[in-house]
Amino acid sequence: MSSRFVPHPTRTTVRGGETTIPQGAPRQNTAAATRTWKPPTPLNLSLTLGPLRRGPADPTFRTTPDGSVWRATRTPEGPATLRVALRADTAEAEAWGPGADWALDGLPSLLGALDTPEDFEPRHRLVAQTERRRQGLRLLRTGLVMETLIPSILEQKVTTDEAYRAWRLLVRKYGEPAPGPTPAQARMHVMPDPRTWSRIPSWEWHKAGVDNKRASTILRAARVAPRLEEAAAMDPVAARARLELIPGIGPWTSAETVQRSNGAPDEVTVGDLHLPGIIGYALAGDRTADDPRMLELLAPYQGQRHRAARLILLSGHTPPRRAPRMRKGNIAAL
Repeated sequence: MSSRFVPHPTRTTVRGGETTIPQGAPRQNTAAATRTWKPPTPLNLSLTLGPLRRGPADPTFRTTPDGSVWRATRTPEGPATLRVALRADTAEAEAWGPGADWALDGLPSLLGALDTPEDFEPRHRLVAQTERRRQGLRLLRTGLVMETLIPSILEQKVTTDEAYRAWRLLVRKYGEPAPGPTPAQARMHVMPDPRTWSRIPSWEWHKAGVDNKRASTILRAARVAPRLEEAAAMDPVAARARLELIPGIGPWTSAETVQRSNGAPDEVTVGDLHLPGIIGYALAGDRTADDPRMLELLAPYQGQRHRAARLILLSGHTPPRRAPRMRKGNIAAL
C-alpha cells in the first residue's frame, strides 16, 4: 500500500504515546549482548514505547524500516543502546555499551511485564472502542528517573515544539554518541550525565530557548540526581513526593515522570493546559472541564486512571479548535 494512504498519528494521539514503526525485513544480529522475551499477551511496540519519544528528531529514540525501535539511554552501569523488534509474538533485543546488560535485564519491565491491563474495565463506550482498536497497549517502566524528568521539565509552560527543540539541541551538544552501530544518519546520542547538565553555561540554555526558571530546576535536580533515581523503586505516590521536594517540580512534572519511570497506571497529569478539556469533551461533552472535573470523570477508573487517559488521547476524539494555537516563544532571539 502506498505510504500516502497510511494513517499518521495526530498531535493528540502522539501525546497518548503513538509512534510509527515501519515494517520490513529483520536485520542481522550484530550485538555484543542479546535477549528474547515472549510477552504473555499481545504487545503493540509502538504504543508501548511511544511515550519515550520526544519529537520526531529525538536523538535518543529512533525507529527504522526493519521494524525496530532504537533507544539510547544512560543506565546505572553507563551508556547503552538498545534495539527492540517484534518477530511474530516474541520481542528480540540487542544492546551495546557498558550498560547493555542492565538494559537487557530491564527489557520485560520496559515492555510492560509489570503492567496489569487485565485490571482495567472500560466504563465508557469511547474508551471501550479505543481499547479494542489499540490492542497491545502496555504501560512501560524504564526504572530511570532523570532521563524522563529533564525533558518533562523542559516541557513546562511552553509548546511541545519548543521543548523538543531544546531537548534535541542540548542532548546533541552535551551528550555523547550512542554506543554500537546505530542507524545510519540517525546521530543518536545518550543524554548528558548529571555533572554535565550542572555545568552547561547559562548562555547555552538561552540559545536552546530554555528560560532561567526551567534551567534552574534542572540544575537543582542534577545536584541530587542519585536521590531522585531512588524514586524509580518507590511506589508512585512516594516517588512523586520525592520529586516534588525539588523547587520547580510540581504535580504535572512528577506525574509525567513516574508514568514512565515507575509504570504508574493511576497517576493522572493535572495542571495541564489541554488534558482536562480533552477528557471532559470525550467523556461528557464538556470542553470547559478543569482538573477537578477531569478527576471526577476519571473516578470510575480509580487505580487505572492513567491508562484511561491514554486511551482517550489515542482515540483522537478532541474538541474542535476555537482559538489560535499557543504562540511559540523564542527567547534565544532576545
